[in-house]
Amino acid sequence: MANREELLIIRAARAGQASAQLKLGERYLFGGAGLPKSLPTALYWLDRAAQQNEKDAWLLIGSHVPFETVQQVSEPSKLCVWYERAFDAGVAQAGLVLAKLLLGQASGVVSDAMRQKALRALQEAAQAGIAEAQWLLAQHIGQHGTSAAVQAASPADNEAMLEWAQRAARSGVVQAQYALADHAWATADYAAFLQWALPLARRLADQHAESSRQWEVRDLDLLSRCAHALYRGGTCDPAEAVRFWEIVAQQGDREAQCALGLWYARMDESGRRLSSISGLANYKKAIRWLSLAAEQGAVNAWYALSRIYLKPECSQRNLAEAQRYLEKAAQAGHGIAQLELGSGAWRARRHHEGNDVRAAYWLQKAVSQGIEEARRLLDQVAVRATPAAWAKAAMQQLTHDGADLYPLLAARIELAALFGLARSEALLIDLPAADCGHCLVVDIRAHHPHSKRRLILVQTAEERKLLDRVARLFEQLDCGPDGPEGNYRQRLYRLKTLLGD
Repeated sequence: MANREELLIIRAARAGQASAQLKLGERYLFGGAGLPKSLPTALYWLDRAAQQNEKDAWLLIGSHVPFETVQQVSEPSKLCVWYERAFDAGVAQAGLVLAKLLLGQASGVVSDAMRQKALRALQEAAQAGIAEAQWLLAQHIGQHGTSAAVQAASPADNEAMLEWAQRAARSGVVQAQYALADHAWATADYAAFLQWALPLARRLADQHAESSRQWEVRDLDLLSRCAHALYRGGTCDPAEAVRFWEIVAQQGDREAQCALGLWYARMDESGRRLSSISGLANYKKAIRWLSLAAEQGAVNAWYALSRIYLKPECSQRNLAEAQRYLEKAAQAGHGIAQLELGSGAWRARRHHEGNDVRAAYWLQKAVSQGIEEARRLLDQVAVRATPAAWAKAAMQQLTHDGADLYPLLAARIELAALFGLARSEALLIDLPAADCGHCLVVDIRAHHPHSKRRLILVQTAEERKLLDRVARLFEQLDCGPDGPEGNYRQRLYRLKTLLGD
């Protein structure tokens, strides 16, 4: 409750006395024996006193009333004059608020002269050591580039921005520390990244240990990046990287789950043992985290699980499970898994004839991801379509009437011309059975014993379009000797009759 003296000051201030308004504003600014501290109320009375030319009023406003309080006023721009006067009087804090008030407005609202003065005020506040001003100046340089007010401090905008951001970060501005950590990560400067990010990450981890909290995506990214940077450096305490990964993995981040699983397995993404990590592998924990990551679509986790189940030292060794996970990794797009499935199928082609088709399928997938070893092996498994000279010549001799009279034979000639089939292959191939989607299986040994089974890759849209068209023509037809085309001799005779010897 206000005392007698304060009641008299309130009465005089309401009556319009400037000195009383100044005193009342000061009482509310710092709090008195009977009056509570209230920055909005203090600003109200100090503003009224300043309007009556009380110099101390605008000095108090510039020195002690922050931007957040000014924002609560209906027309904050009207208070710019007091912060401008306080700045001109040498109050650096007033320069920060003046810059916030003016630079936050559109360019058409504030004159160029006032905008330049606001920039100068912001720079002087930053040079005075005000951390908030340093961070605001760094942000402004990054958004607007070179300005006349900043050129005196640094000719290079990027260097100036980093310099002010570093000053703000050293002064404890958390946003600046995050920004510098992000910049260092983007430039792969892991030493600089850890300089700014590691203290933040340790503080976040300590908070997690003390109580459960809702995590922001930014904080989880920071912890995960710190773990990766520590892991790459190789000079850290492994327990700290694992601690960060576990926090992020518990929040459901698949990359952290995968990294944690690989750590416990003591291996890299290709399944090789990492000698740089001491201690024994814990495959039980590794399988747990890798399984969680794999269920969320982490391709590397599927492949890592396949490697773990192959290891003799793993108590859960299971070749069937290893093969299942390898197939899941390949289906999800893992190039090395596709290569392994392709090469494995090719080696086992003697046990099952269709394995060469399966090998071609997976090797094509691996080749599309740029794996050179898969390309070399694919050249052994299948050939690429090359036009057949005899069929191209036959296409030139084939008339429209002949094609209409013998549509099945014309289709076989066209197929041979594009895919490079021999004459016997073109006449005997069972197209519905031969088209496997990714390749054409040419196997006529049942009717032509001296021939060999071979695969021709289907690679272009033109090849696929022709196969689909011819397949529709032969659909529901028996392509064997008992079908409408007859046996090989009949087909050969029809070809010679149509085209001549």
